Amino acid sequence: MAAIAFEGVSKRFGATAVLRALDLEIRDQEFLVIVGPSGCGKSTALRIIAGLEEVSAGTLSIAGRVVNEVAPKDRDVAMVFQSYALYPHMSVRENIAFGLRIRQLPEAEIEARVQEAAGVLGLAALLERKPKQLSGGQRQRVALGRAIVRKPAVFLFDEPLSNLDAELRVQMRAELARLQQRLATTTVYVTHDQVEAMTLGHRIAVLAPAADDDAPNLQQLGTPLEIYDRPANAFVARFIGSPPMNVFQAMLSADGTTLATEGFQAPVPAAFAAAARAHAGGPLLVGVRPEHVAEPGRALACPIALAGRVEIAETIGSEVIVHARVGRERIIARVGARRIPRLGERIALVADGERLHLFEPRGARLEGG
Repeated sequence: MAAIAFEGVSKRFGATAVLRALDLEIRDQEFLVIVGPSGCGKSTALRIIAGLEEVSAGTLSIAGRVVNEVAPKDRDVAMVFQSYALYPHMSVRENIAFGLRIRQLPEAEIEARVQEAAGVLGLAALLERKPKQLSGGQRQRVALGRAIVRKPAVFLFDEPLSNLDAELRVQMRAELARLQQRLATTTVYVTHDQVEAMTLGHRIAVLAPAADDDAPNLQQLGTPLEIYDRPANAFVARFIGSPPMNVFQAMLSADGTTLATEGFQAPVPAAFAAAARAHAGGPLLVGVRPEHVAEPGRALACPIALAGRVEIAETIGSEVIVHARVGRERIIARVGARRIPRLGERIALVADGERLHLFEPRGARLEGG
């Protein structure tokens, strides 16, 4: 068992709070992705697991054992960094085996582990090459191999794909997912890329930078679909999704049944009706994802008509991402690629009123939705 538990963990660097009251349980054999913008403490959390940073408050447990005072070498974790950190004068074989030789394992066992890792990662034919003779993807696989041969209880990945080009990132994401499934090892993966988070994680922990009001960094923990379909607050709604969710300032009618923004009016979705009545006559935030905004023509039970002026039109082949100004608000829509709108052109759009998300003025999701 290699479950990991943060219990009220905080980390400060002098007067600066990086992590505040982090409560997070990572299940045995789970692939958990920690995602968030720069400065949210995700790499700090990973380094705390590795023992490279000490906690300022709270406790960290691995496999049921509190490890606050346990040295990194005794935590049974292996870490893969953004930089490959390979020894340039050593062969692939020597790089993978280096940590095992430091631990003075028998040569026969070292060779067996190296061959096993090379087979898993497709490096068997490259064992005698030097790092300079490898592609970026191959170098990252060598770094993975160096971690795998240790057979740790926990794998830690700190933005390992950031230095790869787009095609290699897609390839390595698939390889990492297959590898974790095959090895069934508890894995914690840190990234700022929400696409990586959505495609890799069994669950995702979304962190935000430490606020001035002592609020915890952790905004939401859940499966990728849970976080995408029911974001816990406006921060998560805007961060998860590409393009991000549109979020507008809105006012509720006095009877709590109608939302009004600068660009449109809409009935409150049935799922939010009860919670919205408590905010009748007051402000709310209303969100809608770009895939639920398109050109007229779709059959919708509750269409919301919008009229805007095109500011940006991004053609990506199968569709066009349109950024339009609706009143003082900007809205992003996914439209078909049959026609590319011109910049400055007036455009008619329709949003799916049944797919709206409602949030309190300070950002928390309204209950029920």
